[in-house]
Amino acid sequence: MSVNTIDDAQKFGREGVDLALKSFGSVSKGMQAIAVEVADYSKKSFEDGAALVEKIIGVKTVDKAIELQSAYAKAAYETYLARLTKIGELYADMAKESYKPVEAAFAKAK
Repeated sequence: MSVNTIDDAQKFGREGVDLALKSFGSVSKGMQAIAVEVADYSKKSFEDGAALVEKIIGVKTVDKAIELQSAYAKAAYETYLARLTKIGELYADMAKESYKPVEAAFAKAK
């Protein structure tokens, strides 16, 4: 094996490790953003549920309790859909970012 071949193999190995580290870094950042979003949603959901219970305890009629519950259900559903959309976007962004180093390596190899 010639010196050029060994040097080329080492360079290729280093580039592969760098590529993997950049990709893993993007995945790590993406997962952190998703975890923060899920934690924020869970906290808000719990707080909203607790606030609903407090409001329902204070009502004097069943109609008002049903009205509060209906408004809560609608708001909770809308919030859920919004957060689900945002989390989906975070996953898509994470996939795009983690693929960029691979894409750059393929473009360089051509």
